[in-house]
Amino acid sequence: MARDPGLEELMREELGGRPGLAEKSMFGGWAFMLNGNLLCCARHDGMLIRLGKGNDGWALALPGVIQMLSGERVMHGWVRGGAAVYGDDALRRRLLDAALAYVESLPSK
Repeated sequence: MARDPGLEELMREELGGRPGLAEKSMFGGWAFMLNGNLLCCARHDGMLIRLGKGNDGWALALPGVIQMLSGERVMHGWVRGGAAVYGDDALRRRLLDAALAYVESLPSK
C-alpha cells in the first residue's frame, strides 16, 4: 500500500478528536470515516475528498484540484488534490470543512 504518513498526520490534526471519527486502510491509502461514512483519504499521490454529487464544482475550479477517477470512471462528488493543494493550509482546511459538512449530513452507518 502506498501511503503518505506526513499527509495522514496533517489530515489527522485537522480532523482529530471529532466524535465518530475512525481510520482504516482503503483505496491504496489511509481513509478517514465519520460515523461510518467515508470522508476523505490520504494517499502517496495526494488526498481524496468527498464533497457529494453536485457539490464539487467550486472545488474543481481551484488550481490543482481535479476530478477523482476510478479507472476511467468519473467519481462525481469526489475530488483529488496533490501536494500543492494539501500543502496550502487554508485550502486543505476549506476542502476538509466542505467534506465534513457533507458527510455530517448523511445518516450514520
